[in-house]
Amino acid sequence: MEVIIRPNEAAAAALTARLIAESIQDKHDLVLGLATGRTMESVYARLAEMHKNDGLNFSACRTFNLDEYVGLPADDPNSYRSYMNDRLFNLINIDPRNTYLPDGMAEDLAQECQLYEERIEACGGIDLQLLGVGESGHIGFNEPLSALLSRTRQKALNKVTIAQNSPLFDPPSKMPRRALTMGVGTILDARRIIMLVTGANKAQILAKSVEGPITSMISATALQLHPATIIICDEAAAAKLEHKEYYNWVFANEPEWELYR
Repeated sequence: MEVIIRPNEAAAAALTARLIAESIQDKHDLVLGLATGRTMESVYARLAEMHKNDGLNFSACRTFNLDEYVGLPADDPNSYRSYMNDRLFNLINIDPRNTYLPDGMAEDLAQECQLYEERIEACGGIDLQLLGVGESGHIGFNEPLSALLSRTRQKALNKVTIAQNSPLFDPPSKMPRRALTMGVGTILDARRIIMLVTGANKAQILAKSVEGPITSMISATALQLHPATIIICDEAAAAKLEHKEYYNWVFANEPEWELYR
């Protein structure tokens, strides 16, 4: 795991988008794992801008989103399908048939989760997985006590997640209480992982995720087990990290980061 601290949210998002863009340029048929939420909006805006202004080519990419609410149709404005269409897919040259999200309206949700795993495998696995982290420490919707080897499945959402996300619904009581999510094990199967974390409200959980013990109570701690994970955060989110000086030294001195300083 590497931790990169940027001065502010904009710089953190810009570096995240640049690393994703370079991965697409290196492998035109990249399989991308994608996340939703307010943290990701500026990343997707930058990727759409790179497509428009610099010709970043998504035509051969395949994407798999982490999760989707149970009971929301794809055209619901609060569905993650709508989020992705509005903020990225409709703004780039990706084939919509190559953009996958779990179907929260499936008649057989267990079968849908199994099919999702099979689709990922059929595409050769995820090359680069983008993550955020929830205030309860979840990645995807892997709430506390999620097994660290779990696969795509249905999960009940906890009170912290509902409080964090329900203001996006009108009224907030309309927020579903369950979701389909990639499992922790599914996420760890990705060849590379980038987790973007910004804001002072994420400082405590980021410190626990990066520097605390590995525990199913905080699914993000499982990233400590992954051989190619980069955590990109802003100064506000990094405020409670104990080893900030070391992380900054690595970024300032390691040759692999020379072009990004």
